[in-house]
Amino acid sequence: MAGNRTWLPTFAAVSEHRHFLLYKPFGYLSQFRSEDAREARKKRFLGELHDFPAGTMAVGRLDEHSEGLLLLTTDGLVSERIRRKDVEKEYYAQVDGLITNEALARLRTGVEISVEHQPYQTLPGAAHRLPDAPGLPPRPRKIRDDRHGPTSWVSITVTEGKNRQVRKMTAAVGFPTLRLVRVRIGGIALATLAPGEAHEVLDIVGLVVRA
Repeated sequence: MAGNRTWLPTFAAVSEHRHFLLYKPFGYLSQFRSEDAREARKKRFLGELHDFPAGTMAVGRLDEHSEGLLLLTTDGLVSERIRRKDVEKEYYAQVDGLITNEALARLRTGVEISVEHQPYQTLPGAAHRLPDAPGLPPRPRKIRDDRHGPTSWVSITVTEGKNRQVRKMTAAVGFPTLRLVRVRIGGIALATLAPGEAHEVLDIVGLVVRA
């Protein structure tokens, strides 16, 4: 899995600001609260997973049904640095059907998706088929019945962070995403984190841009 390529630090934060790596589970919003009373009653939030300090914010987001690596910090400047377009984000996507070489080529060169109801051309990135299903923890909700046809796994690396971008990209090439897991941000990989587990680190920017 992608975590084998990088390392997971074991030191705790001692500086003014605090930073965390989190495996966001399926079914959680990438936020700590909601001003909408109905949403606050029905949805699950990051604060349920760990005793995060006041002022902690998510660096980017994963939608409610997506899983994987989420970086958290109390430092807004750190958040801005990590969200720049020179930082890669790698995802493992389980897609409906056996993805073709043609579809992978289109993902690499960029495809047109809709962003805020306007057409948008994604930047070139990396995409390749995974030979086997990655060793990810099982999702609490079953993807679908196997009788509905085959699925395949693909690794997609982007440098952008548009809303639901990877899902829109795979749909645009004819292979809708059934499960989506972010496995890497820059030099930080999901590694051995379990769903819902948080790990505190000292220098999150240094880890992200680590060669």
